[in-house]
Amino acid sequence: MNNGIGDRFQKETKYSRYSMVGGSLDWRNQPEPYKSYPNSKKIKLEPPKALSNISLDEVLKKRRSIRNFSEKPITKKQLSYLLWASTGIQRKEIGYEFRTAPSAGALYPVETYLIINRVENISKGVYHYSVKDHLLEELKTGDFGINISRAALEQDMCNSSAFVVIWTAIFNRSKWKYAERAYRYIYLDAGHIAENFALASTGLGLGSCQIAALYDDEVNEIIGVDGINESVIYMSVVGNL
Repeated sequence: MNNGIGDRFQKETKYSRYSMVGGSLDWRNQPEPYKSYPNSKKIKLEPPKALSNISLDEVLKKRRSIRNFSEKPITKKQLSYLLWASTGIQRKEIGYEFRTAPSAGALYPVETYLIINRVENISKGVYHYSVKDHLLEELKTGDFGINISRAALEQDMCNSSAFVVIWTAIFNRSKWKYAERAYRYIYLDAGHIAENFALASTGLGLGSCQIAALYDDEVNEIIGVDGINESVIYMSVVGNL
C-alpha cells in the first residue's frame, strides 16, 4: 500500500546526489517576506519582555497538552511575549531579519492569525500578527469561539481558551526556491514555531495544546484566506489553568 498521495509525495520530493528538486532563483520575482493589512486597525504590543524565571529544563519537564482552561483572561504582555517567542524577530544581520524559530532558507512562509476570546484590553475577534512591526492587525471583531471550535472538529477548547493561534502558509515564499520540496520545509517550519509557542506558554504558567485536526476550508474562511495560495496548516490554543 504505497500508492497514496502521501507516499508519492514522499518519493517524488526526495533529494539524491543525482537529482535535486528545485530551480534557479528569480530574484526579481521573490515573494514579499511579510504580509500586511494596510487598512486595518492597528493594536500596538509592548516590546516582548521576559516574564518568567523558570529554567528551560523545568519548562521541558512541565510541558504537556492542556485542554481545559479557566475563565481568567491572559494579559496583553503575555500575548506580546508569546507571539514574539513563537515567530518574532530575534536579530538583524547582513540585511536579514531572523526570527526566533528556524526556517528553511530564512524564507518564513508561515503567517500567524489569532481568534481572541479573552485577552485583557483587546476585543474579541480575528487578528493578524504583523511580525515586522510586532503588532496586531484587526480583521473583524465579534465572538468567533464557537465558529473556530466547529472548524476544529468540535473541539471545545478553542472556545474556552484565551485565544486560538492559527498558522497558515503562503506557499510561494518557499516554492520560489525549493519547488515541490518546499512543502516538507513548510511543515517543519510550522512545527518549530508551535514548539516555541508551547514552551513559551509553559514558561508563563499557561497551558497550550496544538491542533492539526481541523476542517481546512472552514478555518480559511474564518480568517479570510483563499486556501490555495495561502492555507491553514496548524493551530494551537492557550489559556490560564
